[in-house]
Amino acid sequence: MIVVTVGMQLGFDRLIAAMDDLAPRLGMPVIAQTGKGDYRPRNMEARVKIAPAEFETLVEQARLIVSHAGIGTVLTAARCAKPIVLFPRRADLGEHRNDHQLATVRKLAGRPGILVAQDEAALADRISEGLALKDHAAAQSATAHALHGALGAFIEGRLL
Repeated sequence: MIVVTVGMQLGFDRLIAAMDDLAPRLGMPVIAQTGKGDYRPRNMEARVKIAPAEFETLVEQARLIVSHAGIGTVLTAARCAKPIVLFPRRADLGEHRNDHQLATVRKLAGRPGILVAQDEAALADRISEGLALKDHAAAQSATAHALHGALGAFIEGRLL
């Protein structure tokens, strides 16, 4: 299964439409948390919101996460040792008020388990690469893993 998320603050129709187009060719279920966008997917399961506990379960069961470049999702993927494809929002397309997500992907690109698709044309290739990853968690130290878990718990309001 692939889990797609755009976060809870804004919709992200460009990502949801691109994933909806790819979903029939991926050979597995795709579940998308769509936020407040206008695009209605036809080829994947879509929900505006997913409760935090259910989202955590979905991530644990997923083979891959595809997401906007939100640090909370990056930390969740790292904590669950799941590869993630980041697809940043762009201010020039009216998807955010500034380009902090482009800055985020510049800093994270190349780290174990993190792939970046700057546009729709690159998305299918990054998904294929992410699905081919075996175990990027082994490249992460125990200290880094514990830190990711603690930061994720703090951001998501969970107790350790």
